[in-house]
Amino acid sequence: MGSTFNVKRVVVASLLCAVLLAVGLGVLYYALTLGVTAPRAERNVVGVVRVEGPILSSMEAGRYVDAINRAAVDESVKAVVLVVDSPGGHAGLIERIYLDLLELKRVKPLLASVVSALSGGYYIAVAADYIYVCPTSEVGNVGVIGVAPPTLIPSEWILETGAYKATGFSKLLFPFNLSHALDSFVSAVVKGRGERLKLSATQLKRGLIYLGSEAVAVGLADEVGSLQRAVRRAAQEAGLVEYEVVDLTQAEEDSAKSTSSYSYAPPEWRDLTLEALNELHPPPAMYYLYLPPRSFAQRPPSAEAWMQGQAAAPSFGGGGRGLVLVDLSHGNKASWWELDALIAELVKRDVAVRFTSRWSELEDALRGASALIVASPTIPYSAEECEAVERFVNDGGLLLLFFDPAWEWVEVPALSWPINSLASRFGLYFAKGYLYNERESYGMYRNIYVKGFADSPLTKNLTSLVFFTATYIHCQDEGVAWAPEDTYSSEGEGAGRYPVIALVRGKGMVAAFGDLTFLKEPYCHLEDNYKLVANIASAIAEVKARAE
Repeated sequence: MGSTFNVKRVVVASLLCAVLLAVGLGVLYYALTLGVTAPRAERNVVGVVRVEGPILSSMEAGRYVDAINRAAVDESVKAVVLVVDSPGGHAGLIERIYLDLLELKRVKPLLASVVSALSGGYYIAVAADYIYVCPTSEVGNVGVIGVAPPTLIPSEWILETGAYKATGFSKLLFPFNLSHALDSFVSAVVKGRGERLKLSATQLKRGLIYLGSEAVAVGLADEVGSLQRAVRRAAQEAGLVEYEVVDLTQAEEDSAKSTSSYSYAPPEWRDLTLEALNELHPPPAMYYLYLPPRSFAQRPPSAEAWMQGQAAAPSFGGGGRGLVLVDLSHGNKASWWELDALIAELVKRDVAVRFTSRWSELEDALRGASALIVASPTIPYSAEECEAVERFVNDGGLLLLFFDPAWEWVEVPALSWPINSLASRFGLYFAKGYLYNERESYGMYRNIYVKGFADSPLTKNLTSLVFFTATYIHCQDEGVAWAPEDTYSSEGEGAGRYPVIALVRGKGMVAAFGDLTFLKEPYCHLEDNYKLVANIASAIAEVKARAE
């Protein structure tokens, strides 16, 4: 009897040990999987979700979303503090995180502690009920960066089913797509900050960065304070006296490392360039992202860029009514690709167009030319070269000067110096910076309308133009076309009635234009832009007609 009893005790003890071992292994597996011991239901936890660095991949966004969702469903997590140190990221990923935070806020207190919250970083932070900042935290930069759709050169081998299947967006409508994204951003800020916000929508859209104490003053944040203060306030709002703080983002990171062999190293924010972004998200693409200004120093990754890089000097037309020379000898950025619509109008008028890449050839050809086009040079003109152009104009020739301050058309640090080395000989001077209008624009603030016109051959029958990242022209009179009085100069930071087309008349004529993009398709088909192109072509054709 005693022997049988002892056997039963051994069997029961063995079974109990097996059960305990199984439970222990299960707990160990759970802990290793999550990286931390999961909060039990009876614990009171203030969860911390850290959003750090640029958010450019679904993996990065997914890590934050998983931490947010864990906080929402875990009953032991009573409140959440969002720590933000991010310049933002891809628009869709930022919106995904923001919307999940709104869902979390519906069920639990959500506060933010900001180290740096720029652009999309602030979009995320504004989901919180209360925002703490450091005195010099960088906050704001509300806005969108868009990389426009490239030009499609179609193939007869690779076929697509619609005009926008490959490019995704219309070039003409893309500025409005950016505006819609910007409106969503501004709406989120207005909704999140409510009556505390002291900035208008127009002020928000300027994209200014505010220091932490300034952000509090204008209502972008609530208080200067530490992470510890944010945690204490979150606990108070949840009614907690005793609690522990758990880093939920770290838990998700450890979990991802233990369950996946794939590793993704996000690029350092300061190393980001548009080229790197284009590799991650091929254009067209939109970002709620702050980038240092040098990151914008990149040529467009498109057919246009390839054409600009060509050294060819083509010729067009027969030239029965005149010859137009286009200078390429001064590193000029404009090619036949940009002047295509104007060339077509000239050919229709029996005017020949010849691109010349050597100055000696151009100077010889000036004797029989009716017009000379100088567009976006990057090498200054010498005194002798300027004198040759002056003689050409004094003999009745037409000089057309085109300058565009956009990066695609200039070289740093020369900028407007090369064009002004020639323009200044005729009392004209292209200004620094660009023009913008916050009240009325074509899709975005620096696509300005031009609605003021004087009587001239170039402005005949014009009522409205759209210029894209244009500058203004210093001239002896008010010019022959100008922007509305509430248009601003980026360098002067003041509003004015800025001339964007100027005309100097003498024996010959000099016409100056503060934009190049209006010449190109599809932009030349907006408002009266094509009428202006046709007027330019007619003015050129008339030079030879008068000489005859």
